[in-house]
Amino acid sequence: MPQFAVIIPAAGRSTRFGENKLLQRLGDSIVLSRTLDAFRHRKDVSQVFVAVNAAIGAAKVTVCPGGFCRAESVLNALRIVPASVEWVAVHDAARPLVSEGLIDRTFAAALEHGAAVPALPVHLTIKQASGPLPAKVERTLPRQQLWAMQTPQVMRRTALLDAFERCPIPLDQVTDDAQLMELAGHDVWLVPGDDQNIKITTPIDLKLAELWLNAPK
Repeated sequence: MPQFAVIIPAAGRSTRFGENKLLQRLGDSIVLSRTLDAFRHRKDVSQVFVAVNAAIGAAKVTVCPGGFCRAESVLNALRIVPASVEWVAVHDAARPLVSEGLIDRTFAAALEHGAAVPALPVHLTIKQASGPLPAKVERTLPRQQLWAMQTPQVMRRTALLDAFERCPIPLDQVTDDAQLMELAGHDVWLVPGDDQNIKITTPIDLKLAELWLNAPK
């Protein structure tokens, strides 16, 4: 069975939430614990690397310093993933409801294609304009070709390291790991995402997560 290392960048400041969102209660646990548990109990995950400026005591979890931005936190963790591990998955710490099925199909697609990311179709009409508003519309983007990214984002460890080394823009302008791969010329494949796999950014998102968690199965 191929083994995956999972990187959890968790050093964000939770500015839009108002306090540390990863420590908020969600069901019988907290947000960060639920995220870690989604991966550390899997047989195909060898170790979970958390980039956070705090101590965490949990089986199969290794902590490293967080960075000044998400991409630097990922890089800090990536540098300590053993060279013997071929595959890495990067998952947002604030996505505590990721399902086993979503992880399964993203891992499988990465093994088949080299890199895979879950995505959801964009249902809103998207306009391009140079903000801040008010601003003149420049064009309407065809939403049939637009996809909203989720995590985990999965690729070969060496490919992601190569992408970081060749990144042509400042790391604080990198929005996800798939972007790094694209900029380095690596192919990335999309797989169906999951509406339940929400990212908690505001207190309203936490309430939505609680509704998902308590919804009839």
